[in-house]
Amino acid sequence: MYGASAQLRSLVELTKRGTITAVADALGYTPGGISQQLAALERSTGVELLRRVGRRVELTDEGLTLARYAERILTTEAEALEALARGRGEVSGVLRVGLFATVAAEILPLALRRTGEVLPGLTVRSRDMDVDEVYDAVASGGVDLALGLDYPDVPIPRDPALRMLRLYRERFALAVPAGSMAGTETVSLTDTAGLGWILPPGDSYYGRAVRTACRRAGTEPLVEHEVTDTAATLALVEAGVGVSTVTGLMLRLRRSRFDVVALRETVERHIVVVFRAQAENRPTVSALVEVLRAVAPPPEREEREAGEAREEGERGVR
Repeated sequence: MYGASAQLRSLVELTKRGTITAVADALGYTPGGISQQLAALERSTGVELLRRVGRRVELTDEGLTLARYAERILTTEAEALEALARGRGEVSGVLRVGLFATVAAEILPLALRRTGEVLPGLTVRSRDMDVDEVYDAVASGGVDLALGLDYPDVPIPRDPALRMLRLYRERFALAVPAGSMAGTETVSLTDTAGLGWILPPGDSYYGRAVRTACRRAGTEPLVEHEVTDTAATLALVEAGVGVSTVTGLMLRLRRSRFDVVALRETVERHIVVVFRAQAENRPTVSALVEVLRAVAPPPEREEREAGEAREEGERGVR
């Protein structure tokens, strides 16, 4: 982002995130850079947009008024640029994409390669972020679209301003220390009672989804280690510290040696692409969505790949 657009985006983000630091994290700037942009915007408008309250800043009435118009301005600017591209009969421009670690490792390289082949005029700028933050990033305009996760047991709240399309689904299996369940082909969540679990915190969507599935099966997971990083979780399972749920995509993130056992219960997650409803007809957005759908495994491959991942895990080749 440059010039007035960057300044307006910083102002809009401040209304949603509340602090300069949070805005900087969302937009990939330093806090000092955000402060400079907002100061430049005050100079150009000639009005006070911010006031300091203790160690924080808050928007003045004039700042809130400008922020409301800024959202419309930024949307209109994006639509105008894409209209010009349509007039030239091409898909060109820059798209900002938010994603999380496992998708960045597995799906992004395929998507970027295909984009270069079929959409040479489209530039993709990606940003890694916490998976639970991608929806807010899309809603606020921090990114144009994002790859995220949705759990049937704990679905992401549906926002009418957003569109969410499922790319594919993954079924969870159970990762256990090597040899701890030798000869076991399937296991129920109820069989994990008393075993130490490695899971994300209960206030994360993933953490809540697994806990919900366990409770539905009639057991409460004994979470001994709260870990958000997938690679770290797999390393702890390998070290014999505890058990955790895994998918094929997660297993490909790190070479590990442990056993993977199929779960009798159906516990799933959906890889989704999220974008603003008003951007649905933007040529760049729709074109990149089609690329993502093309590189995602088709439905008939989902179960086969999950099975292959379990078999490889059981052979201890990761």
